[in-house]
Amino acid sequence: MNAPATFAPTFAASPCGGLAIAVNGEATVLRASGALWLPGHRALVVADLHFEKGSAYARRGQLLPPFDTRETLNRLEREIAGTTPDLLIFLGDSFHDGAAEDRLAGEDAARLAALAGGRRLVWVVGNHDADGPRDLPGETVDEMTLGALVLRHEPREGPQPGEASGHLHPAAKVAGRGGRVRRRCFLTDGSRIVLPAFGAYAGGLNVKDAAFAGLFTARPLAAALGADRVHAIGWPSLVED
Repeated sequence: MNAPATFAPTFAASPCGGLAIAVNGEATVLRASGALWLPGHRALVVADLHFEKGSAYARRGQLLPPFDTRETLNRLEREIAGTTPDLLIFLGDSFHDGAAEDRLAGEDAARLAALAGGRRLVWVVGNHDADGPRDLPGETVDEMTLGALVLRHEPREGPQPGEASGHLHPAAKVAGRGGRVRRRCFLTDGSRIVLPAFGAYAGGLNVKDAAFAGLFTARPLAAALGADRVHAIGWPSLVED
């Protein structure tokens, strides 16, 4: 059996350091923060925020600095200031567990609520937060269609043109003369896209993992997150952990 073709995208650098690329014909910008910008809808999409993951670990006796929610909010607010979206979409697993909303500090809860001011806020539910928020503003949905895209938390098997999902926390690893580098990344074949986790403590799964097998009809492009730009990496340059 012949190997699938490698995706050869048409993309351009964006002023924000991101990559402008079409997914199922829909214009998108893959931002260095890990957020997806949809200019035709003035929509900002972030996946897998995992608010209060640190406090969840602390309850089990594994102490982590309890600042992940605050750091994630800081990054999110910078993205909102830089894009001024009319629509903000959380693409599932916004909270690390069903009790995470109750563990939010008052200041953090107020900052989250303020994100809905002057814009539409949509919470797509995920496997960690299947019921969505209870006391925060916004709409809760299982999935939503926006232009040529279908936004849902978990990617579905088989061809899914226009699907934008999270859940898998993709990360790209490359080997070079200076050693090996591992970064969170977007993963796309131009038909569908998987977003990186946005949360400070969310981590990443190597895109060579079997969990990604069968999602793409062509060998996908990894768009790895750098400090101030996104780096396009072809499939042959990626290595396993």
